[in-house]
Amino acid sequence: MTRRQRSGVIGAGFMGEVHSRAVRAAGGEVTVVAAASPGSARAAVDRLHAGRAAASAEELIAAEDVDIVHICTPNHLHVPLALAAIEAGKHVICEKPLAIDAADAARLTDAAAAAGVIAAVPFVYRFYPTVRDARTRVQRGDAGELRLLHGSYLQDWLAAPDDTNWRVDAALGGASRAFGDIGVHWCDLVEFASGHRIARLCARVLTTHDRRPAPADSGTRTGIRERVGTEDVATVLFETDRGALGSVVISQITHGRKNRLWFSLDGSEASLSFDQELPDTLWVGGRDQNATVFRGATRASRYDVLPTGHPQGYQDCFTAFVNDVYAAVAGDPPDGLPTFADGRRAAALTAAVLDAAKTGSWVEVL
Repeated sequence: MTRRQRSGVIGAGFMGEVHSRAVRAAGGEVTVVAAASPGSARAAVDRLHAGRAAASAEELIAAEDVDIVHICTPNHLHVPLALAAIEAGKHVICEKPLAIDAADAARLTDAAAAAGVIAAVPFVYRFYPTVRDARTRVQRGDAGELRLLHGSYLQDWLAAPDDTNWRVDAALGGASRAFGDIGVHWCDLVEFASGHRIARLCARVLTTHDRRPAPADSGTRTGIRERVGTEDVATVLFETDRGALGSVVISQITHGRKNRLWFSLDGSEASLSFDQELPDTLWVGGRDQNATVFRGATRASRYDVLPTGHPQGYQDCFTAFVNDVYAAVAGDPPDGLPTFADGRRAAALTAAVLDAAKTGSWVEVL
């Protein structure tokens, strides 16, 4: 009988809970949890259904009953924790951004490859069956030659001037917030579905509220408004390595949009459109007629875990991602598993967007 994969989760916030649910649903177990303090870790044990609390992240990484380390901390901690886990010979799932600069993302990618461990980044929107359907249609030639890739990723959780979060602080979240946090998801998804790579781009960014309240857990006195050095909005024009043009609007201040990741892949024969807020359908556009294709209706995949008409969502994608990590650990990595190399790619795109916004020029994506 195969032993269940044992996970240690570092970080007990929203993402820590999402990871823990996915671990259990994928047939693993959360043996240890670590948080910002030993007390926070102990308080999270029941909520995350963990076996026990660790006094520190370092103790968790060293634990003999941890096979996979899940890093769900603020961004500035990703590099030292991931490096420690790799050096300990553990497999790693690290939240994005993998690192807050491209050089560190490259260093992590190289370290994981040298150690021979599975190192994955949860670009989980890849795991919607309708996205896989779009990818298959592109590969089969249904859309013809792709000419235009466009869309948006819109949220509203920072729309008000009093909204705040640790991600607003560049020292904790990185120099780019909106693009680095959610724009990289859009780019990863569109490159994955289309097979194109963004080769060069130009960009503009906007910060709508130049001061926001300090987060409650920042240690800053309540009521202090701190200067914001990260963007609320990014707009990007790009060209791909296969000659297509594209554009994307990224926003965390768009009222009414909770998590609308939308793209359209427009080809010479058809257009394919996906909306994460309506994830069980793929829109297929034609010159003479359009079709709304329901998940699993025509080309069910291994990611269709419920009958058509029973909605699958974000948490299901996370479970599918963890399942694929387990398959990779067992020596059978599935097609499309997002790895540290994809996290490195996201960091390169973020660096290019910031460079383009600063210089006002077209920038090659390195």
